[in-house]
Amino acid sequence: MEKIVIQGGRRLSGKVEIAGSKNAALPIMAASILAPGKSVLANVPALRDVSTMKQMLETLGASVSLDAGTLTIDAAGCDSFEAPYELVRTMRASVYVLGPLLARFKRARVSLPGGCAWGPRPVDLHLSAMRELGAEVDIEHGYIVASAEKLKGREIHFEISSVGATGNAMMAACLAEGRTVLRNAACEPEIEALAAFLTKMGANISGAGTTVIAIEGVRELKPAQDSVIPDRIEAGTYMVAAAITAGTVRVANCIPAHCVSVISKLAEAGVQVMQSDSELIVSASRRPESVAITTAPYPGFPTDMQAQMMALMCVAEGTSVFVENIYRDRFTHVPELRRMNADIKVEGNVATVRGMPALGSAQVMATDLRASAALILAGLIADGRTEVSRIYHIDRGYERIEKKLSALGAEIWREEA
Repeated sequence: MEKIVIQGGRRLSGKVEIAGSKNAALPIMAASILAPGKSVLANVPALRDVSTMKQMLETLGASVSLDAGTLTIDAAGCDSFEAPYELVRTMRASVYVLGPLLARFKRARVSLPGGCAWGPRPVDLHLSAMRELGAEVDIEHGYIVASAEKLKGREIHFEISSVGATGNAMMAACLAEGRTVLRNAACEPEIEALAAFLTKMGANISGAGTTVIAIEGVRELKPAQDSVIPDRIEAGTYMVAAAITAGTVRVANCIPAHCVSVISKLAEAGVQVMQSDSELIVSASRRPESVAITTAPYPGFPTDMQAQMMALMCVAEGTSVFVENIYRDRFTHVPELRRMNADIKVEGNVATVRGMPALGSAQVMATDLRASAALILAGLIADGRTEVSRIYHIDRGYERIEKKLSALGAEIWREEA
């Protein structure tokens, strides 16, 4: 097992290229099941989760190849409707195959998903959406078992906004009979990207990016070509890396409009952010000022940036308050940051962070994907050598993070634990 080692105290400078979005690539990969034939996806990041989804599609009978960021999926040979426990348990996004399998094969057997260990990820919204579309859905021996002779469009109102359930329902509804309307739908850019790919496949979708999405069912879809949008969470992470080290970093190949909430909070903290069409230049020359953060569905502050921003606030002037409204127990990084002398108190879904002049180095353990990033960020400015173990989490969502940070001037490397 490997660990990442950081010798803190280096100011970052230079340019970093943002990779394609994991959270956009995974549902698009699942959507390829909907049409027999060859779909091609460019700008695909080299991540563990992408590799897992690739294995998933191959298990279902698809032929999949990945070459220099271009993924080719031939779904003509798909002949299975079962997503096995061995794969699904490692990545919650595997549940995205539920809607496409049900729409194409009229049945699906998908293991209940796994993923990060910091909290439950209920699939109730996915299941209720499939039932609303006319499917019979049960849980049998840890598997979601669904069947429908014909899916039928109807109005679905999500109790809470869910990116996964919105995407799954949208994919299933593309081949349903009649019109489906999704209300309180997720507005995230990744949903817009999925809708754009489905439209290229021949789907009839309107309203993606708003809380009301309408889908007119079609008889069939065809394979398509597309390019994955840049990863807004990776972009935000490198923005914080610049801020926490009082450096200057040019964040290239990003979409600034997708990062507005993070840009706003960094500016509030005293960090300078300059924007162009596809780049951000982030610079800081002093300790950041404390800010209040409340996570919310897009376009609010993303829960996937909460841990990284908390690492920054650990060295801010004053006291910051974090309210986690998406996943209320997403504070497993707090005990590890405390090992680095951070002053953080947690009550329920609220964390209060009293900024310190500096952090101390320590041996810490990653508990999930974004916690991994937060600990690495903290290590960048800690006094001495920080070792982050269980880094298989970081490889699920960041492409070569230690190499990208090293190119910016960080003293960071990977070694055997």
